[in-house]
Amino acid sequence: MATNPTYPGVYIEEVPSGSRTITGVATSITAFIGRAQRGPVDSPVLISSFGEFTRLFGDLWVKSALGYSVQQFFMNGGAQAVIVRVDNGGVSSRIELEDDGGTVVLELEAASPGEWGNNLRAIVDHDTRDGTQDQFNLIIQEFDPTTGDSSATPPVPPTTVQEETFLNVSIDEENPRYIGKILETSLLVRLLTDPPPARPAETGTPADENAKQAEGIGTDGNDITADEIAGANLEADRRGIYALEDADIFNMMVIPPLTRTNGDVDFDTIYTPALNYCEKRRAMLIMDPPTSWTRPDLAVGAARGGDYPKHKNAVLYWPRVRLADPLRENRIEEFAPSGMMAGIMARTDAQRGVWKAPAGTEATLAGVRELSYRMTDAENGQLNPLGINALRTFPVIGRVAWGARTTRGADQLASEWKYISVRRLALYIEESLYRGTQWAIFEPNDAPLWAQLRKAAGGFMQTLFRQGAFQGSTPAEAYLVKCDSETTTQADIDRGIVNVIVGFAPLKPAEFVIIKIQQLAREDS
Repeated sequence: MATNPTYPGVYIEEVPSGSRTITGVATSITAFIGRAQRGPVDSPVLISSFGEFTRLFGDLWVKSALGYSVQQFFMNGGAQAVIVRVDNGGVSSRIELEDDGGTVVLELEAASPGEWGNNLRAIVDHDTRDGTQDQFNLIIQEFDPTTGDSSATPPVPPTTVQEETFLNVSIDEENPRYIGKILETSLLVRLLTDPPPARPAETGTPADENAKQAEGIGTDGNDITADEIAGANLEADRRGIYALEDADIFNMMVIPPLTRTNGDVDFDTIYTPALNYCEKRRAMLIMDPPTSWTRPDLAVGAARGGDYPKHKNAVLYWPRVRLADPLRENRIEEFAPSGMMAGIMARTDAQRGVWKAPAGTEATLAGVRELSYRMTDAENGQLNPLGINALRTFPVIGRVAWGARTTRGADQLASEWKYISVRRLALYIEESLYRGTQWAIFEPNDAPLWAQLRKAAGGFMQTLFRQGAFQGSTPAEAYLVKCDSETTTQADIDRGIVNVIVGFAPLKPAEFVIIKIQQLAREDS
């Protein structure tokens, strides 16, 4: 705002520079959708380690491949994941607390469906801060049912796995410590009776065997199906993959097999709608091959027959991987590779950048003992031209990712989005520019705005150029940013549109290294 001078002297004005900085977004946040033992249903949760996954969603589970996939993601270099738990008919357990007269006055429900809720117990005492008749202390414990000895003298209570304590809570809705609001932060229980008619009676301690234990009605439900992941009615309710509408950003999506042992993800009913959603959110979908692809010729036949989507945002790796399974005495078992490959992409991004293909001798498969099929060069040569990325085993190097194409990368399709690294770099630029130019909305659509947009986008692209993301030895060869009266005509201005053109020359992986050797004939002088 301009200063209105009223007295002789020196006036100071702070003048905006007009410079806007565009910061690059994350490149490897991976969304996992699947079945878990516990945790919020159809609600995206951002985690940063497998330990955090086990705390919120339970450990590895024989009924689900989700935990294994997430574990392999972090084992191979993943840093952040968004977990969406889906459920098919699971039931939450309940705890009923009574008043001094034996009437149920407070009903608690396990925070999420599953048999885990049957291992909850509640302890109530009245040793509160002010001793009023509506206040009490509540302790919720989750215990290990395989421990303890009720026949011992005195009885030995089972071991507590985790515990939450809520002091001086009240049954009065107007009290700032109202139990219904306080329990909204609990990972273990929620309030069902709202508001409770009376304060619950004291229940003693677990050692007295008076702690109120949950009713054994919690169930894990049935195996999940396509209806729980990408069903036709899920989008409106933001469930399944569409629960990710509540997630700020994700860059890759993994849908592990629906069951641990035999739950292939169907290409038509799950992967196709998932791809449509990934394209909308500027993310890549890493697909898994069916278990029926036991030989290269079967994969080749599926590719030529159009059995799976050929999409610029889709990636497919074959064969499957074999790792030690902790739930089966560390015997070698077969797993889908998608979670592992998401981790390798995250590791490559951190070490080299999103423009580096997640393949080659650096793309080692951590934890893999062997592959389900050992491929030859000739067999690899059949899959690669069809856009199926190979997982290979080499002497000394070990097991590595040996392909860098999208499923749209078949030679016959001649797509400009043939390579994973090119497509992921484009998505990174698109998302970064989309988020970094929001300030321009509703600004006056004229030359000053165009100059600011050119400067902001040009600065971002120049940073990528200095990092080695593009071809070319000069910025002019590597990228362009254009926003002026040629890109934005008067007709565009009248419609409230400003056009910014951003182009880049992507780096493409050297798939084939050809070394030519010839003999040199010596000429006598």
